[in-house]
Amino acid sequence: MTASTSGRMGYALVRALARFLLDLFYTRIEVVGAEHVPAAGPLIVAANHHNSVVDAMLLMAVIRRPLRILANAPLFRHPLIGPFLRLIGALPVHRRKEAGNDPGRNAALFAATTAALRAGGAILIFPEGRTQPEPVLQEVRTGTARMLLAAESEAPGNPRVTLLPVGLLFHRPGTFRAGRALVLIGRPIETADCLDGGEAASGAAARTLTDRLADALRAQIVEADDRHTLRLLGLVEELWRESGGAPPSGEPARVARLQGAMRIYRSLLLSAPDRVAAFRGEVETFDAELEKAGLAAAHLSRAYSVAVVARFALSEGLSLLLGAPLALCGMAAHVLPYQLTAAAVRLLPHTDEEDATDKIAAGLVFFPLAWLAEAYAVFAVAGKLALVIFLAALLPIGFFALAWRERLEHVKQEAGAFVRFLRDRDLPRRLRQRRQALATELAALVSLAPEASPSTARPAEPEDTRRQEA
Repeated sequence: MTASTSGRMGYALVRALARFLLDLFYTRIEVVGAEHVPAAGPLIVAANHHNSVVDAMLLMAVIRRPLRILANAPLFRHPLIGPFLRLIGALPVHRRKEAGNDPGRNAALFAATTAALRAGGAILIFPEGRTQPEPVLQEVRTGTARMLLAAESEAPGNPRVTLLPVGLLFHRPGTFRAGRALVLIGRPIETADCLDGGEAASGAAARTLTDRLADALRAQIVEADDRHTLRLLGLVEELWRESGGAPPSGEPARVARLQGAMRIYRSLLLSAPDRVAAFRGEVETFDAELEKAGLAAAHLSRAYSVAVVARFALSEGLSLLLGAPLALCGMAAHVLPYQLTAAAVRLLPHTDEEDATDKIAAGLVFFPLAWLAEAYAVFAVAGKLALVIFLAALLPIGFFALAWRERLEHVKQEAGAFVRFLRDRDLPRRLRQRRQALATELAALVSLAPEASPSTARPAEPEDTRRQEA
């Protein structure tokens, strides 16, 4: 077996495991703009960076082409992540404090990326240079532009390198089965004018391309001052939608509304700061009341009559009861790798943005090992036929158990809302009045900046929205 064949097999194996674990960990992964990824030719995929290695795993899973991933050099020494990075042929990036006085380390990196691009390959890079959890784009480094220019200057007759901006947006990224991920793939960035007329030899071309890349990335994400502001912005968007300000729609349209709302927020901070501060305080109070009551804003729009609750309890309860035996089998088959993964993550020191990464990276190790051990035990106790049945049922019953558990959690949440409304019959009326007052004030604020209305913000190409079937 050649090194090239071995590398392709290693990449395919890690990609398959990454897709499985991402589907296991996140309830939904949505991709918009997949048609912008060229089927062949030199390609640089540049994305924002919030969740350490999870970001790279996500792009590996949804982009069909093999990607040479650029990762910070210390990750190659990580006990769980390092072996997988080497298996997929990732390239180490030595930051200044790690490279020390050895510029040759990153010279070798540029040589490797140039060779990969000249061969028609695809590079994945996170141009901010570091991961961080806040919903804001950090300074975009010039390395991406310099890699593109280096490849173009050494192979001027080859197909032009495509520079593709990708926005990664997460909801509760470190929470098992509560998180969601959205991948927004933008149109390729114009580079031709920076390559002609000898400009590629100067730093001006790199700065121009870097500025364009930063603008393109900002167009694909929702930037906020911090995570708390982004959470409040999400509640405001929900209030706007629930009050009829915007029709229900998918995640890309919601992102467009959030972007529009953030533009309004920043604009009004300058023109009406006192009014915006007062409104934010009211939203924070409303959010605290919902959290104290254990409710979501959506609960306020539902009818909880005795007849409705009885029908819901009967249908859902019967469904859960009938599915319980199969769900318990799925849980039993996966409890060992789940507990091993949880224990490993507890022992590993990590930051907020590394939480999801460590959970999924540990899963890449412990799930296959536990399955092998379980398969051996089944074979030793019950023979070949039982082993075949176990292997065939392993993944289906695992996903069934997850779906059953999610349904159970939904029933518990709805039951909790009903019980709270029974205990305090006036609670729904009070909360709905507060919601209406907030929606009225929100509409008044939006009217001050009609050009950026969240209800009319253009969705991020919603006609292309779909779950990627990579």
